[in-house]
Parts: sequence; structure tokens; C-alpha cells
Amino acid sequence: MFEVKQTEEMLNKTFRLPASLLEELARIAEHEKVSVNNLVRQCCEYALSNMKTEK
Repeated sequence: MFEVKQTEEMLNKTFRLPASLLEELARIAEHEKVSVNNLVRQCCEYALSNMKTEK
């Protein structure tokens, strides 16, 4: 059965990134059939989850 899931509140934030990085992100997003926004969000979540921190 189809279930509508609530999503976390989304906010807008502007970031400045090098053109070469944006081009690479766009290529990857197109290849994976996801939006650039979705790809950047997933990259950030992965980086934060795998970041080494001093304890």
C-alpha cells in the first residue's frame, strides 16, 4: 500500500562552489538520475557521518 511519508523541514542556503566542482556534481547527478540538490545533500550527510572528530 502506498504510504505518504513526512519529510524533514527543508531550508534554503546559498553556497559558492568552484565551477569545476559544480560541473562534476552535475555530471554525476545526471548519470545517477538524481537532482544536484539531492546529490549534494547526500554527499554532506555522508561526509558528516564519516568525519573524524577529536574526542
